[in-house]
Amino acid sequence: MSTEVVLKNVDNACETAEEFTRVFYKQVDNSRHLTSKLYLDTGLLVWNGNGINGNDKIQKFLMDLPGSNHVLKTLDAQPISENLVSNKLTYLIQACGDVTYQNDNIKKPFQQTFLIVAVDGKWKIASDCFRLQVPYNS
Repeated sequence: MSTEVVLKNVDNACETAEEFTRVFYKQVDNSRHLTSKLYLDTGLLVWNGNGINGNDKIQKFLMDLPGSNHVLKTLDAQPISENLVSNKLTYLIQACGDVTYQNDNIKKPFQQTFLIVAVDGKWKIASDCFRLQVPYNS
């Protein structure tokens, strides 16, 4: 693969990441009841170490969380080689920012990693790992 093609793929991944995260966080913060539509039926969410499998269970889990407001501060993305993912267009997205929950109104830093795959012209989350960035106490 030429360097030009690789750079174009990275640019596409970054553009997609900007659009996808804009939609995702708007939905989580304002229309959470629709969020499961962004996940594959077999999608995986790992939220602060709690694993949830399947978009229906993910939806229930997310609905049980307090209302939120996410502010994205950094974003990065890269394409995943299609021969590693059954020839499906797939991107890895890293997002960091602050989240405020209604129950405490304290800004908390978070890091979130998405693996998204193109399915019938729409982006779907295959895997989502969310982690609040709190100090580690050993």
